[in-house]
Amino acid sequence: MQGMGFYMAQRLSALVMAPLVLGHIAVMIYAIQGGLSTAEILERTRDSLAWFAFYGSFVIAVSIHAAVGLRVIVTETLKLRGVLLDLFTWGVMIVLLVMGARAVSAVTML
Repeated sequence: MQGMGFYMAQRLSALVMAPLVLGHIAVMIYAIQGGLSTAEILERTRDSLAWFAFYGSFVIAVSIHAAVGLRVIVTETLKLRGVLLDLFTWGVMIVLLVMGARAVSAVTML
């Protein structure tokens, strides 16, 4: 993937993230105002395919968005290019995906 591909990946991931962030904030406000405890929230999210899909999509979008954004920053500040830059980008994305997947599974699976 080159310049335009990264540009589009960043913009499309932002397009996916925007409604998910708003949804997450709305759910958090609802939970806090409703006085739900952590245990009650987890009880509602466990074994839920809908919450798994919601937060799983969020993790994928954030991983792509952050990796591409950091790629640009590293290119501009450290002048990293070529294979090392590609390895950095993929490494960041994989680390974020793994960490996010662990968090999503902890909240949505038994």
